[in-house]
Amino acid sequence: MRKYARTMVGIGLCLLLFISWVVVTTSKSTAERQLELISEALEMIESGVYIRAVPLLEEAVELGAVHTGIAESELKKVYLYLIESRGFSRKYTNLLEKQMGQKDADPDVFIEAANFYIDNLKLQDALAVLRNGISKTGAAELIELYENSRYVYRLNRNAYEDVTAIFRGTIQVLQNGKWGVAEPGGAIIIPCQYDKISNFYLDTAIVRNGDIIYAVDKNNNRVALAQSDVQDFGNFADGRIPLLINGKWQRATGDFEIGSYMFEEIGMYSNNVAAVKENGKWGVIDRSTNWILPAQYDEIIQDELGRCYAQNAVFTRLNDSVYLYINGTRLDEVFDDARPFEDDGYAAVKKDGKWGFIDATGILRIPYLFDDARSFGQHLAAVKHGEYWGYINVYGNIVIDVKFYDAKSFSGGSAPVLTDRGWQFISLLEYT
Repeated sequence: MRKYARTMVGIGLCLLLFISWVVVTTSKSTAERQLELISEALEMIESGVYIRAVPLLEEAVELGAVHTGIAESELKKVYLYLIESRGFSRKYTNLLEKQMGQKDADPDVFIEAANFYIDNLKLQDALAVLRNGISKTGAAELIELYENSRYVYRLNRNAYEDVTAIFRGTIQVLQNGKWGVAEPGGAIIIPCQYDKISNFYLDTAIVRNGDIIYAVDKNNNRVALAQSDVQDFGNFADGRIPLLINGKWQRATGDFEIGSYMFEEIGMYSNNVAAVKENGKWGVIDRSTNWILPAQYDEIIQDELGRCYAQNAVFTRLNDSVYLYINGTRLDEVFDDARPFEDDGYAAVKKDGKWGFIDATGILRIPYLFDDARSFGQHLAAVKHGEYWGYINVYGNIVIDVKFYDAKSFSGGSAPVLTDRGWQFISLLEYT
């Protein structure tokens, strides 16, 4: 019995040694075979016989040994050389997809694939690759390429004499001397038939025809009538609209329920905060009329709609100097001019005759390079070089050519630009 056991142990040991030898020699021969195939292929490539290098490199890739990366790299080069021949474009992109599908995929593979699609005018494919790569690796170089590539746009047909900034998917537009409301792409919502119109908020806009001021809905139906002593109005947000009554500005609802506080001027509410003027000086209040900043400034910097406050930041002007306040605290930096922050992105600021961009902590993010600028909206900012306007991205790169007479901020994937035809709208093909 003991002899039998010793025999079985001996057989087992021999079998184990044989298996180990097979594994080692097989593994070695696979790697060697892969290297031989690559060497043969390189000889073919050197001789210019690319078509015969293809099956050699494809077999080397299929072996999946230690030299697979080299084989794939050389195979892609051959595919690109033969790209004009039928089927090789698909072979090349299939290999890229295989590499991008690997768990530890290199960001460079995504860049290679994206650039291939961009060069072949397949922008949507390129952006899909970059989004996938960003999701998978988070690589900064992929984010930068995405930001530098994604701003292809179309110019819509509609043209107007004047427009305001876009606000929550609508924009005030002037046609034939009358105001209406349009979508950001330019399609009319409320016909241009009013002497004045506010922005749209909660499906309501305030309008004036002659001496009559009233509210309309999106179907242009009158829904409320202002009192006869209302002389003028501002823009509508956060449930409040400024009304001029007997020479003083008061706040009201969209149904013209008027509050008791009176000011010399009132801006448009933004993030439940508005600029107001009292006793010749400007300050900032919230909806409950609490002072965010006391009325002691020569100006609160507002945009064309009257908004002043976003990202907990507001710009003030005092004695020709502009200061940034964050959460009520003034930063030390002094500016010559500024544009208010949007709800996200950098703000445009001016120093020594040029405009640059800061973040909501006051740090300079894009140098002072531009002749004029608007604050960022949707990762883009309108900038002026010489006589013309274009758009930069968050890296400061021009991504929409400087060729417009004027330009405003992006919202909802569109922005108003001034062309030979008047104010038109450019719409990004991708803006998410």
